[in-house]
Amino acid sequence: MPVKMLQIPTADGQADAFAAFPDDGGRHPGVLMYADGFGIRPVLRELAGELAGHGYYVLVPNLFYRNGPAPVIELPEYIGEEARPAVLAQLMPLIEAHTTRRVLSDADAYLTFLTAQPEVCAGPVAVTGYCIGGLVATRTAAAHPGQVAALAAFHGPVGADGPDSLSPLTAEVHFGHAEGDLTPEALSRLNKALDMAGVAYTSEIYPGTVHGFTMSDTDAFNSAALQLHWDRLLPLLGHALTKS
Repeated sequence: MPVKMLQIPTADGQADAFAAFPDDGGRHPGVLMYADGFGIRPVLRELAGELAGHGYYVLVPNLFYRNGPAPVIELPEYIGEEARPAVLAQLMPLIEAHTTRRVLSDADAYLTFLTAQPEVCAGPVAVTGYCIGGLVATRTAAAHPGQVAALAAFHGPVGADGPDSLSPLTAEVHFGHAEGDLTPEALSRLNKALDMAGVAYTSEIYPGTVHGFTMSDTDAFNSAALQLHWDRLLPLLGHALTKS
């Protein structure tokens, strides 16, 4: 699976990124994938490569490029209970500085770049994200309702901006929540906001999960939940990105 290292022009400089895509010389639907708060690392390359293997051009930008190229901080190979506090102490200021204004400015640049790539076919795109990347994906889809046809977010704080923030959505949606992140009551409120937006969606708590369940290099990883993530994500993209 080809992987290309890229630089994306933005209003604030150059965002480093990588893309994974099929090695068949063809053009494929584009997917903008946002990393979790730990950023680009081998597990993100694995996820992007797996998705690309199903026929997509997957672009993964470094959310924190303003602070340097990925990896922005030194990460251990495995982020377990002992390592997590020190890692988060370094990352939280970067996450907090990644304001909505920055998110939306960057999203414009990322989507412009993605749709201009010769390996990407014409038509709508999808956005997906993990953890804070799930919120970034949601903001991106809400800001580009005519362009983003599918939105998927996993263990992400997708309701952080309030129910009104979801009303501009036109994309088909899947939200996969960690059991440790969301109560059934909060899920009901979130799903009512999606009902009000009038979009096709699934939004569910993945059983037995904690925040970060898709990430195999952390102690939050849940292999069954990762498979459920693929079982939800692939049909969503297949349907939303192949409509006539």
